[in-house]
Amino acid sequence: MNIGVLLPTGASQWGPGDDPRELVAFGRRAEGLGFTSLFVNDTLISPRIEALTMLAALAPATEAVALGTGALLPFLRRPVQAAQSLASIDLLSGGRLTVAVGAGFPGPFGRPFYDLSEVPWERRFTRLDETVALWRALWNGAGSFHGELLRFTDLPPATRPFRPGGPPIWLGGATPAALGRTGRMYDGWLPYPPDPADYASGLRDVRTAAAGAGRADGDITPALFVSVRIDDDPERGRRAMEDYARATYGMPLDDLARIQAVLTGPADQVLTGLARYVAAGARHLVTRLGALDLTSQLDQLERVSALIPALQASTDHELAL
Repeated sequence: MNIGVLLPTGASQWGPGDDPRELVAFGRRAEGLGFTSLFVNDTLISPRIEALTMLAALAPATEAVALGTGALLPFLRRPVQAAQSLASIDLLSGGRLTVAVGAGFPGPFGRPFYDLSEVPWERRFTRLDETVALWRALWNGAGSFHGELLRFTDLPPATRPFRPGGPPIWLGGATPAALGRTGRMYDGWLPYPPDPADYASGLRDVRTAAAGAGRADGDITPALFVSVRIDDDPERGRRAMEDYARATYGMPLDDLARIQAVLTGPADQVLTGLARYVAAGARHLVTRLGALDLTSQLDQLERVSALIPALQASTDHELAL
């Protein structure tokens, strides 16, 4: 069982006196508290420290914790250059990189980013899958790549990652098509369904697709992206998460909770909610802390870290059944 945390790289998550350089210390603190992974997200919604830049800064500053993207949007970058950057981070971290990817969403959180990147919105899922296939080909020494959308005849020698074949690549998405593609082609699954029952059914579909492609359950890491806010006063915690939802997404908490996994309340209540996802099959939790300044983020980091032993115990219980 792995429990990770999403670093607050967005400017909307910093207080007036916060220094974003403290994010490196934040990552070291999380590792010291027992978190096993540090994730960063990738978006143009608001100003932030760019995802791969943040991971490059964390690579030499941490020791054993995994470094991940949740999720990287490959269309924001030239595919060959992105392969070099990812391989470099994997080298600098000694093979600790995990790359979760996504294609973006309809509406204000997706299509405008394609326009800014001068990449067509149409066939975005094919483009995503081919980009990942190109990365893997480069990491394995290929001199050419011929897909439907991406074609390169004379590829230069690429930077090789720390691990043969490159870092594991997960897919973020829960549509029926995404579940099938995860099972057939990806190394992990990072969704955020509000209902653990939907997680369980989605994971079954992923594993069915994997079996059809001749893959084993163990070939795919079942992960979960979940926003949390621990507060002994449930109403105060909900207000804080409401502020977070509006500052981060520009939407009320109720709207966010209809599309993403969100848990608020006292520690035992949040633990119960997370344990439901563990029972549904999740084995790598990426927690996003609902706070709008680094001091509050650190407080939430401490509170969530206190749940790690119980979450690991719940996983042992599930595996024993």
